[in-house]
Amino acid sequence: MPGPPADAPLYEIKANLFKALAHPARIRVLEILVAADAPVPVSTLLAETELEASLLSQHLGVLRRHHVVTSTRTGNTVTCELAYPQVATLLGSAREFLLAHLDAQHERLALAVESGGAR
Repeated sequence: MPGPPADAPLYEIKANLFKALAHPARIRVLEILVAADAPVPVSTLLAETELEASLLSQHLGVLRRHHVVTSTRTGNTVTCELAYPQVATLLGSAREFLLAHLDAQHERLALAVESGGAR
């Protein structure tokens, strides 16, 4: 899954980044890395995500190709970490957006129930 050329419009590059993030397993890996705030062994990622090793490897490959995570091998241990701290900010912004959206939906539903509109 090669990305757009470096001289592509920024909106195309952004879209490609969001495609790389568009899988729940990859988001979960990123959340684990954000929470750890330090390099995380792949064995820990395997345990916490409960993914098969080959599947986790594929997801990590996508994240590496899109420069979202980096990995380092020391002996038999491979660790992963966020390539840029802005990834944590991006995930935090997405969380805030989703919580605000869900809150607004909840308020609309409550108003509908109050007015007798939800029967």
